[in-house]
Amino acid sequence: MKRLFSAVAVAATSLAPLALLGVLAPVHAQQAATAPDVLVRQISTDVIDSVKADKAIQAGDINRILALVDTKVMPSVNFEVVTRSAVGPKWREATPEQRTKLQTEFKTLLVRVYAGALTQIRDQTVEVTRTQPVPNSTQVVVQSEVRGKGEPIKLDYRLDKFSEAWKIIDVNVGGIWLVQSYRSQFAQVLGGTGGIDALITRLVDQNKAAAKS
Repeated sequence: MKRLFSAVAVAATSLAPLALLGVLAPVHAQQAATAPDVLVRQISTDVIDSVKADKAIQAGDINRILALVDTKVMPSVNFEVVTRSAVGPKWREATPEQRTKLQTEFKTLLVRVYAGALTQIRDQTVEVTRTQPVPNSTQVVVQSEVRGKGEPIKLDYRLDKFSEAWKIIDVNVGGIWLVQSYRSQFAQVLGGTGGIDALITRLVDQNKAAAKS
């Protein structure tokens, strides 16, 4: 499990053909009053319990994994903010159509990373260890550990409050904030002559390659 979560961190530092997150979904009414640490604990427990009960997910069924992510994770992710943060200042230059395409392809990229970890879940549990505010902002960081055989795997979640509901906007795996890491890599593509369209093409190509592997 540690090796696979480490793979997530590796994927965050290269535009690898691997793809956690998805298009912003409706918020469940009860989430409005849910504290960020409670929310992270609920999501983590729900996902792990669902994987343990689903042999198809353990076997790597990408459709089942996508359904699980959309149902259990997406209602608590502001993916527009996630994508906007990863793209950076160039986001303001993107058309509505380009923004939609960027969110779709970035979702696929991250879901495939998440999928690789989910297929390895067997006896793991999650423990939320600490919640701390981010200075000079409305954000908080919820620290957690995935515990099972071997050393615990540290996972931190950055959340912000939107319309009274807390939403995940970044995840730290092995000391690497995924969105921030992708932002630095996207900037290399966006700095070329192709701009937003070049980044979309790069993501599409990476996802196609991953689908064939």
